[in-house]
Amino acid sequence: MPSSDNLVFYTHPRSRGRIVRWMLEEIGVSYSTEVLEYGTTMKAPVYLAINPMGKVPAIRHGGIVVTECAAICAYLADAFPEAALAPPLGSPARGDYYRWLFFVAGPYEAAVSNQALGVTVPPEKEVFVGYGSFPRVLDTLEAAVRDRPFLAGGRFSAADVYVGAQIGFGLMFGTIEKRPAFVRYFENLSSRPAYLRAEHLDGGSMQAGKPA
Repeated sequence: MPSSDNLVFYTHPRSRGRIVRWMLEEIGVSYSTEVLEYGTTMKAPVYLAINPMGKVPAIRHGGIVVTECAAICAYLADAFPEAALAPPLGSPARGDYYRWLFFVAGPYEAAVSNQALGVTVPPEKEVFVGYGSFPRVLDTLEAAVRDRPFLAGGRFSAADVYVGAQIGFGLMFGTIEKRPAFVRYFENLSSRPAYLRAEHLDGGSMQAGKPA
């Protein structure tokens, strides 16, 4: 496994890269940051060789490249086990960890994006989309965070980084309802020192910008 000396983080402060910044601060290892600009360095050949989608975030860890926020969070948790940000393999908590990490990366993000774009799926067509309906997704996520501070095994994990950040974005931009369970869950996470360091590094309170 490459050392943290070879860990490079590609981002823009007004992007989903803020999720990965938080994750990096949680694992507590050294890394270098390359800030890319929309429409220029993000689309330049040197970065397209890293991520052909021309978007951030991405990481390069030695010769390993990982893109997509949930994948990066899962990778970092496994690459730096000393941070204890993933439940043990084979434990019941590992199932919850995978379940909610990828529920939010898949059904939740698709449902929120379509809702924000005004895309309404007719009830008879819900079988064709992975999330069914927007209200069902929110109800499912609300039930997951309502009565517990963390999603997997009673301990903070990379799943909380990813899910918490997405809920935080939703509350900030008004793309999800300010349900008490969502507010309580995010407020608990956003008081963590690593979250506060990440926010400081990315320029304080998030301002609306282009999504990456």
